[in-house]
Amino acid sequence: MSPPPEFQALIIALSLGMLVGLQRQWSKSQLAGIRTFALVTLMGAIAAQIGGPEPVWLIAAGLLGLVALLITGNILVRESAGSGQTTEVAMVVMYLVGVTVVIGNTAVAVVVGATVAVLLQMKEPFKAVVSRIGEEDLTAILQFAVISLIILPILPDRTFGPYDVLNARTIWLMVVLIVGINLAGYAGFRLLGQKRGTLLAGILGGLISSTATTASYARTPSADPVRTRAAAAVVLLATAVVFVRVLIEIGAVSGTLLATAIAPIGLLLVLAVGLGLISLKGTGDQEGSAVEKSNPSKLAPALFFALMYGGVLLAVAAAEDWLGGAGLYGVAALSGLTDMDAITLSTSELVDAGRVAPGTAWRAIVIAGISNLIFKGGIVVSAGNRSLSRRVGASFAVLAVASVLLIVFWPS
Repeated sequence: MSPPPEFQALIIALSLGMLVGLQRQWSKSQLAGIRTFALVTLMGAIAAQIGGPEPVWLIAAGLLGLVALLITGNILVRESAGSGQTTEVAMVVMYLVGVTVVIGNTAVAVVVGATVAVLLQMKEPFKAVVSRIGEEDLTAILQFAVISLIILPILPDRTFGPYDVLNARTIWLMVVLIVGINLAGYAGFRLLGQKRGTLLAGILGGLISSTATTASYARTPSADPVRTRAAAAVVLLATAVVFVRVLIEIGAVSGTLLATAIAPIGLLLVLAVGLGLISLKGTGDQEGSAVEKSNPSKLAPALFFALMYGGVLLAVAAAEDWLGGAGLYGVAALSGLTDMDAITLSTSELVDAGRVAPGTAWRAIVIAGISNLIFKGGIVVSAGNRSLSRRVGASFAVLAVASVLLIVFWPS
């Protein structure tokens, strides 16, 4: 037999207050612990319950009383030791959580209460992260906010241009997606820095830029065979991450294409990971040269990608219209030389619009991948030592042959 609804609300409020109070008491807060937070949350719940159908005045009165108590308590605590305002703010929030439970938004109250507890507990990790953030990093975060929260909402959401495939908001949404992925890799690189091992270097390199990673690690000295194997592993693992990135981009734009492409592209991903791990064996925890990477949220590169994406989208639509699949494959081969993002996103969007068949689209993306392998292989041959060229070249050849076999023999 469950308790009456009004008591259920009080129990939930009490539990949430005790959860947050537990964290505060564990962190040795001088102002409030388990009992105080439990009472504050109950106070909010009771104020909402006894206030009748219009409890606003009583809720406001309780909130003012709580603020007065907090001011008094804060003055007394500060006489003996300095403290921040986190506990006081948390108490006000938990009072409102108690109110929210009674009003009927129990799910919201539970989420907010748990979030408060997590935020309070994450003080030291947050401090550690912030201590590593430099001016350029903060600029990158703020510029991403401009790109995603200011520019994107004001762009018109309508198609225009030849073939009616260009849409300013959709194009910029793709920019936000790519810059977001790049920013995640950049953040990982900045936080983990030079202490990353070979495996992590490959993963971050693939998120940032597999081409830049290949160029950086191709300069490994030939006199060190262990570092040569490690460099090959980084290049191959970065290439494997490209396939993960491609699947994420496809899934973000077209679920239809993802359902068709996940199996063949997933096989290439598994093969690339396997080749990378084979090369990784016996290298230990090597540290390689840093991948040169600047702020990924700068407006100029974002505008360049928007123009490139729009151009590829238009070229793909025109090629499909004039030449069918063969024309699309040609565009994919050219655009994939240095970048996989534009062709992946453009073909995904056209599949979602019903202009390109999913089987044709994923084959075009794989062709772009072959082109990208050839380009990166050329970088290794021209800049790398002979041993590295053999290792990477052989692995890239295996991936390219596997890609061709999938294109030809995979069921349409």
